[in-house]
Amino acid sequence: MSKIHFVLQGKGGVGKSLVASLIAQYCIEHDNIPMCIDTDPVNQSFGAYEALNVHQLDIMVNNDVDQSKFDQLIELINQHPEQDFVIDNGASCFVPLSNYLLNNEIIEMLLEQEHEVVIHTVVTGGQSMMDTLHGLDTLITSYPNTCAFVVWKNPYWGAIANETNSFEQMPIYLEHKQKITALISLPEMQKDTFQRDFTTMLAVKHTFAEAVIDPQLSIMNRQRLTMLRRKIFTEIEASHCLWD
Repeated sequence: MSKIHFVLQGKGGVGKSLVASLIAQYCIEHDNIPMCIDTDPVNQSFGAYEALNVHQLDIMVNNDVDQSKFDQLIELINQHPEQDFVIDNGASCFVPLSNYLLNNEIIEMLLEQEHEVVIHTVVTGGQSMMDTLHGLDTLITSYPNTCAFVVWKNPYWGAIANETNSFEQMPIYLEHKQKITALISLPEMQKDTFQRDFTTMLAVKHTFAEAVIDPQLSIMNRQRLTMLRRKIFTEIEASHCLWD
């Protein structure tokens, strides 16, 4: 059956929609077009990628999240049993979606239907590091061990490390190491070249495929984005989380 990719993290603004878009782009470039779903009712960052044809899930009733609206998501999966899904969950509905998945035993149901469930989460450096590490701990502790867990390291706000240890040496990683299927590291970037080009691409919600042929970009803008795409996709391929 298919792979169901959930991108989950309770902390906002750490790169969840970026990760969702990279998963979808990698799948598309390998001739596997996933169904992309944005569940965020507030910041529809994933849904803004026109090239990915993202379906926006309407989950609000009277200005509040109605958990029964997530039934739409399960119906879509049921209607397209052979298609992979990439589901981006915003911080504003992280708790409702998690409660829905756990209380309704959705993960177990999907596994019984022979889907593979992959939980992706993001950890960052800087001020959000502890929040994202707590989010990682919550996910691995709460969700069934039969899920695949993929941790994306986003160094945009600084190194993911404390005074003495790298992420791979931290107690939280060592505690859950056996349950983590893969680590994917987003590259550290030179701020005035690679990072500037990448940030510009993200601001207009272009995919790599769109950006590298954009005539409005200079040849060096396109060259650096081509290099970044190759580096990120090589990391994804080495993780085996999308194509095994």
